Amino acid sequence: MRPLEVTQRTSAELTRFLGVDDGRENFSFNGVTSSTQYIQAGDLFVALPGARRHGAEFAAQAMKAGASAILTDPAGAELVSKEIPVVIIENPRFILGDLSAWFYNSPFRSLHAVGITGTNGKTTTASLLHQLWQLSNRESGFIGTVGISIGREDFPAHFTTPESPELQAVVASMVERNAHHLVMEVSSHSIAAKRISSTFFANVAFTNLSQDHLDFHGDMDTYFKVKAKIFTPEYAEQGFINIDSSYGKKLIEIAQIPVQTISRDLTFATWHYSSHQISSGGYDVSIRGVGGILIEGHLPLVGEHNLDNALMAIALAVESGIDPLAISMDMHKLKGPAGRLEKVDLGQKFLALVDYAHTPDAVERVLAAVREITPGRVIAVLGCGGDRDSSKRPLMGKALVLGCDFAILTSDNPRSESPGKILEQMSSEIKHGENVMVEEDRRGAIAVAIAEATPGDTVIILGKGHEVGQEIDGIKYSFDDRIELAKAIEQLS
Repeated sequence: MRPLEVTQRTSAELTRFLGVDDGRENFSFNGVTSSTQYIQAGDLFVALPGARRHGAEFAAQAMKAGASAILTDPAGAELVSKEIPVVIIENPRFILGDLSAWFYNSPFRSLHAVGITGTNGKTTTASLLHQLWQLSNRESGFIGTVGISIGREDFPAHFTTPESPELQAVVASMVERNAHHLVMEVSSHSIAAKRISSTFFANVAFTNLSQDHLDFHGDMDTYFKVKAKIFTPEYAEQGFINIDSSYGKKLIEIAQIPVQTISRDLTFATWHYSSHQISSGGYDVSIRGVGGILIEGHLPLVGEHNLDNALMAIALAVESGIDPLAISMDMHKLKGPAGRLEKVDLGQKFLALVDYAHTPDAVERVLAAVREITPGRVIAVLGCGGDRDSSKRPLMGKALVLGCDFAILTSDNPRSESPGKILEQMSSEIKHGENVMVEEDRRGAIAVAIAEATPGDTVIILGKGHEVGQEIDGIKYSFDDRIELAKAIEQLS
């Protein structure tokens, strides 16, 4: 997605921006991309070195698709035909964010942008904030795991945080369409890979930190330090930090920008609940905020983790200028995002849910939330993704078995790994008994869960949430847990 109004830059402008002296022929360009998948006529193709192949290997393909020139490193330049216009710099990855922001005239500076980071809760918090803006008739945008929204128009997303050229183009499109607010999820990968270079947020928020992505970061300390990078003047004016964990408490000590604190029950926090009571599919809440603000209402979301998500969203909404009284009046209209405790209801006499939980902490929290609202048994299905952090698999299997009455271990997106090997790792710290079953086929596992359910039970399918595909051996097959759940329920009648 790009702005309708086309910007055109010249090679002279580009080399001045980069600070390089390039003697190749002159050219102009009207877009930037680092992916052949997104090339449009007239683009500058930024060829980056990759883990397996160099992007410059695709230079001819890029030119055939309409690219006007190539920007790459010295190694990449050696792979490009002499007939193709090339600009050479040492580390194109490190300047891609800055280049993209420059090309699109720094769109983040033209609206009130909020960035949300953390292991769990990013999507729900961002969605709730976006809804509060919409309910107050604020033109706004959303970028996250479940998609991209500009106003009330929705688009698919390929990453939680898009690559720099796509990110800056999307935000420029929002500015062009008169959006005044933006909320986006900020993944640790995007921070480490400098995808968000030259973004700037009015506010950044930290939800929590628990084990995930250690295949990428190596250890929890490194993972935390990456998240903490956006709590600096380079990226933001002010931070909002949930301090109900040791990582949140640590972050307020090292944050280099002013912060407001968030806590479910700690009354010295800037934002906290003075009360929260379970009531009709959610909570009746009373919130105290900055300057003694009081916000009361009904929050129609289940699970204590959603108390944290809602509190953060409300604090950010007030900071953006939303009237606290309007929030009190609109709170009961809030909804969870797609694939987050999403209900599948065909009139069956048990509750059927789908959730994205894919970390040990998230599985534990979600199952605790479901237990809270289930008079009967909790029947849960879970798999672990392949080619991702394998150290969390035993912890996820353990969290599943401890959190439900009947656990079914199955496949998620095995990708290039053996599903059987993944299931062995998931099972390594649990005892198999009558309440634990392994069914490699995910569709079959869902069918088993539904067959087990009786009135008053809850069936919950964990791990994939809103996703509509399952990747096996490099091929992505159509697969939506919500659809498969509905089909299994239909077959009961």
